[in-house]
Amino acid sequence: MDDSTAPKRKNIRLQGYDYSSNGCYFITICTDKRKNLLSKIVGGDDLGAPKKIILKPYGKIVENYIIMPNHIHLLILIDNYGLPRSSAPTISNIISALKRFTNHDCHYKLWKRGYYDHIIRNQSDFEYHWNYIEYNALKEY
Repeated sequence: MDDSTAPKRKNIRLQGYDYSSNGCYFITICTDKRKNLLSKIVGGDDLGAPKKIILKPYGKIVENYIIMPNHIHLLILIDNYGLPRSSAPTISNIISALKRFTNHDCHYKLWKRGYYDHIIRNQSDFEYHWNYIEYNALKEY
């Protein structure tokens, strides 16, 4: 497929927003082809036994994040006070570095192209996403 027939990717970023702006961002990054490479969910039964997340070897590389079988969730805080705008990191720079380093450590293309982001707008929005990460991980599977 040449460039003229390739489907156009939809830009899901907020138009006109400076992603190096100070603030908090909720990020979801999926594995390539959404393969369950990071973890598996075990346990859970009708008697109330809890489910448990067991990390796979690739999951151990990114274990400082909230890991699902085929994606991770992150809350990233950018605080660029005092930095010149030209040297301030952006969300895109941070995610790109994370993907590059973990792919290098895995010796494998671990991540799907792109990522989902949500700009945290206020305290209740932050709490909603914090709770989503904290409590819904085992509900999804």
